Amino acid sequence: MPNMTPSGITIGQIGKIQELLGAGLRKSGLPSEPTQMIIEQQGEAFVTEFIAAFRKRVEAVDNIAVRHVFVNRSRMACEALGATGQRQFVNSDVAKKMPRAENDKADVIFFKLGRSISDSDLEREYELRGLMPADPYSLAAVNEADPAFANGHPNSTHWKNADDNWCYAAFSRWDDELDVDVNRDDGDWGDYWWFAGLRK
Repeated sequence: MPNMTPSGITIGQIGKIQELLGAGLRKSGLPSEPTQMIIEQQGEAFVTEFIAAFRKRVEAVDNIAVRHVFVNRSRMACEALGATGQRQFVNSDVAKKMPRAENDKADVIFFKLGRSISDSDLEREYELRGLMPADPYSLAAVNEADPAFANGHPNSTHWKNADDNWCYAAFSRWDDELDVDVNRDDGDWGDYWWFAGLRK
């Protein structure tokens, strides 16, 4: 489920931000005289820009779901996808070359943007959250452990193949059945998708 956050920033959070910002500025080695000029002439603009940048990061992590799963890394692609029990629409050539992470335990972090997005722009959204796209084996493990997850959270991940083409694995409900779709595509993602990532 998406994280629940307080309605407004707290005094304690403001204090912590000030502490972090102060520590960063002390380490920055910025020269005193031009710094004073910025404070006097552009101080208000700087604060506005800082809050806008901070707000972007807060909004980026506000709509998140996390699933902790065990991933059987010894499975072949067809076994990992088949274990979900979902109806398959799978390009076998793409599936055979799905990327595979190494850890047998994973915290898969899902985020929803609520807008259409291209694969290239989606990469920047992963970066903004400090994530990399989840490998399809980890994503399949989530949908195997919780088959109903895709009902409310149509979920996906993507990667580039050796030919620099975007590929994807996506789990969703279609025609009253849960499906897994693995293929190549360069179209935009719809606004209802939850994207799966792993911490770097």
